[in-house]
Amino acid sequence: MTNAAALLPLPGLLGFSPEEMTELVTSFGQPGFRAKQLVEWIFEKRAASFEAMTNLPKPLREALTKAAVVRTMTLTQVEGSADTTQKILLKLHDGRFVETVLIPASPALYGEKSDRLTLCVSSQVGCAYDCKFCASGLAGFTRNLSAAEIVEQVVQAEAHSGQRIDNIVFMGMGEPLANFSNLTRAIEVLNADWGIGIGARRMTVSTSGLAPQIKKLANIPLQIRLAISLHGASDEVRNQIMPVNQKYPLDELFEALSYWKQHHKQRLTFEYILIAGINDTLEQARSLVKRARSVEAKVNLIPYNTVEGLSWQRPDEAQQDAFLKVLSDAGIPATLRREKGHDIAAACGQLRLKHETGLGIIESPIPSKRITIGTPGT
Repeated sequence: MTNAAALLPLPGLLGFSPEEMTELVTSFGQPGFRAKQLVEWIFEKRAASFEAMTNLPKPLREALTKAAVVRTMTLTQVEGSADTTQKILLKLHDGRFVETVLIPASPALYGEKSDRLTLCVSSQVGCAYDCKFCASGLAGFTRNLSAAEIVEQVVQAEAHSGQRIDNIVFMGMGEPLANFSNLTRAIEVLNADWGIGIGARRMTVSTSGLAPQIKKLANIPLQIRLAISLHGASDEVRNQIMPVNQKYPLDELFEALSYWKQHHKQRLTFEYILIAGINDTLEQARSLVKRARSVEAKVNLIPYNTVEGLSWQRPDEAQQDAFLKVLSDAGIPATLRREKGHDIAAACGQLRLKHETGLGIIESPIPSKRITIGTPGT
């Protein structure tokens, strides 16, 4: 598939570094200090257009308008819920759509304080990994998002909410580590003092288990967090719901996680969707204990949200509690996460699919034998 950067009519400056800004402005015969002003307008003052940058000379603003863009997305729809979770649908320059989800007061998310505002950020349009519980890949993979498009989700969400985003989780639409270069550039911009200014420890990358990319990410010095969409504690179970496991089985994945632990102090998180009769047995819980203990991980348990017409079911609360008890009794830090956003279909990709199907962008109906969940996830 074609990368987003090649599709953009002009590059988005939300993905530029100060050095690249300097190179851009000096190419127009302007002094280097204009780049600092440009950076301030884009990241500190959050200007949405070059016209708003009143202390830049008019010739420079005109040149910039022909060479780059400040924003590339349009906020199209917002769906709120009774628990105040909000799903934001953004239209991209090529007519496609991407989702980002605002999650307030989420104490179960990776150990962060409960008064912080979390944003679930997408990294791709669609997804190629076909996890059976996820709506992102129902229409297949379209393209990667550029670094600027990843960063702009944060800018758009803050503009919409009027609040500062405290935490970022890269677990929206797409597999973040399959868009590695744009993801890591976006993390740099989001973390930088000259950029968005979010601490590295307040950013979590969630992956379905791309072992080589996990090692590559581990070598980046920023102390970001890592979450693994595990959903099965044995290859037999995981193969049923996560095709990626056939390429990177659990032994290979956990070798990569051990490498990660050598480079990062933050505790790993395992995301584990409980599906009745598939991965919710106490045998799986005991296997999960061993897996979590081997890399000192904590576990987020997420009950599957039953979808009408599908045969897969959510475990009853007694089974959920029994599964959690096995982990807790073994000393594994674990939470049973009650979903936010049920009434807005907050599973990643659902709002986008509904919107694009209605516009005729996705012509085929959603396949019938799929699983969706009522919480953001990869």
